[in-house]
Amino acid sequence: MKVFSNTETFNYSWEEVSTANWRKYCPWNDKSTHVIAVDTLSRSVDPDTGILRTERLITCRQNAPEWLKTILGGANESQVFETSYVDPRHKTVTMVSQNLTLSNLINVEETVVYRPLNEHQTQFKQDAKITALCGGWQRIRNSVEDALVKRFRENAIKGKEGFEAVLEMSRRVFAEEREREKMSLLRGQAVNIRRAEGIAV
Repeated sequence: MKVFSNTETFNYSWEEVSTANWRKYCPWNDKSTHVIAVDTLSRSVDPDTGILRTERLITCRQNAPEWLKTILGGANESQVFETSYVDPRHKTVTMVSQNLTLSNLINVEETVVYRPLNEHQTQFKQDAKITALCGGWQRIRNSVEDALVKRFRENAIKGKEGFEAVLEMSRRVFAEEREREKMSLLRGQAVNIRRAEGIAV
């Protein structure tokens, strides 16, 4: 088994990060083109804790090396089952994912946690456990695990860049929406003032 760990800091509030997290694979993120489908399977809120639990199926286009595809069966697409927990009281977003494709040959368990560092920064912590189950020499299993760790490392860089773009666009869109609502409110107040003064509008 090999382990990949990564910690990043986003200069956005936890509220912004936890909201934008649902748009992580949208067109604003040009670093996630390998994700071709995200299907929500279930969603529920625990009435006692307020925790939002969501199950999703994520379908990706494989970008693994050809030699690794050959060993693992040559699949062009892979599916991952993700369960996420948004805890508004303790301000955490926890996502746990497990590969479904080729699970008889390789096991990948990933946990991601977002939590606030302060009012304007959010910590991202990622841990992945990778275990090759394919038979054969230990050297082959080590090669498979090492290749997947390398892929996680490369994807971590792209993932941060892509999510930064989503966060920036989300902040801009929400700011524009708040400005529109403010202008609409001001126009409504102006109309009411004119009516109260008996001025035709």
